[in-house]
Amino acid sequence: MTSVKDLIKKAQRGDLSAFEELVIIYQDRVYSHCHYLTGNPDDAQDLAQDVFVQAFKGVGSFRNDADFGTWLHRITVNLWINFCRRNKKVITFSIDEPLYTQESEMARELAASQESPLEIVERSEFNGMVQQALNHLLPEYRTVLVLREMEGYNYDEIAAALGCSLGTVKSRINRGRKALKKEVEKLM
Repeated sequence: MTSVKDLIKKAQRGDLSAFEELVIIYQDRVYSHCHYLTGNPDDAQDLAQDVFVQAFKGVGSFRNDADFGTWLHRITVNLWINFCRRNKKVITFSIDEPLYTQESEMARELAASQESPLEIVERSEFNGMVQQALNHLLPEYRTVLVLREMEGYNYDEIAAALGCSLGTVKSRINRGRKALKKEVEKLM
């Protein structure tokens, strides 16, 4: 099996099949991230396609000292921010909706819990409020919160993906959490 670094080197030399293999490796991760940001499968698919077109055009300038997945996430976030600026609309996404892939729909299943029906309803309502509150945040706060809290990236990975300093990431996450808390409190 060819390593990712080898595929990148081949793609940088113009090998289309190597780039296709990179797309296959990263397509689900990129699509998932796009779906979190856009909130619907159609826009997510369009954004993911734009990400790989941009990556194809820029693969020659990719430096192998960074992680390719992080580089793709940075492209994703930048394209999404540009999309938001152009369209000036609120982008929403659901934590509860299934994840759509090219082949099928994947339900987000959780292990069975001992929650009572009342607890399940309360949790669902709270998740809805958090989602609604997220939709009111500035894109830079929403982006870092999605990367950190939903996708599980650490601060260094977020800084690399967004192309900003570690201090900026920490500041945005802190301000984003405070803003999210205020928005949730307004809804209660």
